[in-house]
Amino acid sequence: MNDQIEKIIFTKEDIKKRVKELAAEISAEYKSDDLIVITVLKGGAMLSADLVRELDFPVTLDFISVSSYYSGTTSTGSVQIKKDTDINVKGRKVLIVEDIVDSGNTLAHLIKLFALRGATDVRICTLLNKPSRRVTPVDVNYIGFEIPDEFVVGYGLDYDQKYRNLPYIGVLKPEVYAEK
Repeated sequence: MNDQIEKIIFTKEDIKKRVKELAAEISAEYKSDDLIVITVLKGGAMLSADLVRELDFPVTLDFISVSSYYSGTTSTGSVQIKKDTDINVKGRKVLIVEDIVDSGNTLAHLIKLFALRGATDVRICTLLNKPSRRVTPVDVNYIGFEIPDEFVVGYGLDYDQKYRNLPYIGVLKPEVYAEK
């Protein structure tokens, strides 16, 4: 797999350090709150697992699976819920944990969804933010790293369900995903 990576932009150590910093920020703001951490599967799983272990207060953990990519490299703009949450968010604070904020379509959809379901506060934590690709405005409260418009994989991020297990974040060589 490593030979398909053009360059590494964040090492395993970079990620670990930044996740600890994000957890400290979140802990300072939510310490006494009844927080539900909702992880967007599959990409957010790595970040969420590492992040919640660093939080210094109890949280409720849940998952949602949505798709707007359908095996491509750009968002279709249409958000489909593939697996919904199990926990009722009414009257509770929600922190959505996502691997990357790109177009903003998925997160805008989820913010509206949880607000309609009665969440008192909905915030976003993402490992990567790609503001140059934003189509739908969304406030991202906790950002690991800002990145340029490059196709990245690793630490939960994939191309066609592959590369999630890389311990770092790297730029995938264009010839790997170019249409042939």
